[in-house]
Amino acid sequence: MGILRDRMIRDMQLRRFSGATQAAYLREVAVLARHFHQPPDRIDQHLLQDYILYLLTERQLASSSVNVATAALRFFYTVTLDRRDLALAIPPRKTPRHLPEVLSAAELQRLFDIENLKHRVLLMTTYAAGLRVSEVVRLRVTNIDSHRMMIRVEAGKGEKDRYTILSQRLLQELRTYWRIHRPHLWLFPGQKPGSPISPRTAQEVFTRAKNRAVIRKPGGIHLLRHSFATHLLEAGVDLRTIQLLMGHSSIGSTVRYLQLTRKTLDSAQSPLDLLALPAVKRFQ
Repeated sequence: MGILRDRMIRDMQLRRFSGATQAAYLREVAVLARHFHQPPDRIDQHLLQDYILYLLTERQLASSSVNVATAALRFFYTVTLDRRDLALAIPPRKTPRHLPEVLSAAELQRLFDIENLKHRVLLMTTYAAGLRVSEVVRLRVTNIDSHRMMIRVEAGKGEKDRYTILSQRLLQELRTYWRIHRPHLWLFPGQKPGSPISPRTAQEVFTRAKNRAVIRKPGGIHLLRHSFATHLLEAGVDLRTIQLLMGHSSIGSTVRYLQLTRKTLDSAQSPLDLLALPAVKRFQ
């Protein structure tokens, strides 16, 4: 797949796909070729559909994994090969939208109650600014703007820059952290000199803190971002502002947090409460 691989990489780079997306798309096309033991440009629409069915029925992959595979194959056949007839043979897939869990104030207090200052500040920064794990690990010391009380997020999802809020309490924690650890370039440096902490390590830090805090809710460090958005809504912050702070390209991504807020539920009254029912009789 040498020449085709180079063409596909060029097509993705022209569209400014992230490095992770490029790697995932290339991997999916390579897996397809290995599955049929032939170059991907020689595979017809019937084999393509057989492959998708194989992923669903035999490998029983999650919908999200199948979606990555179909998106990669659709891009390859539509853009790189200009074979829209083959792309149309790939059935669209829908991903079930599960509502994320949200941490309570008490759970957050227990989560942040850890002795390792670097880990504590890492988790607090993720929550206080509503950051993705890929964003928090790549924060630079210079991204903290204490004069404007803002945090600059560079090359977030979609390679977009944005600003988010800097909490006064977080600023105090960051100053204590800086006095002790003196980070030079990266706010949270990794073990390798000159490199930031890895997303995997940040996830492990969160998992250990969550287990220590006896928090049973499922989910990784992204729970902190969900909690940030939900708590802002409950505090009365408008959706448009939250959209900008979180870097959502669509307001629809922000609207779903309305389903998670206690404030939204409290404003609704069950129709059962509107009925004039007789007094409850004591059961014998």
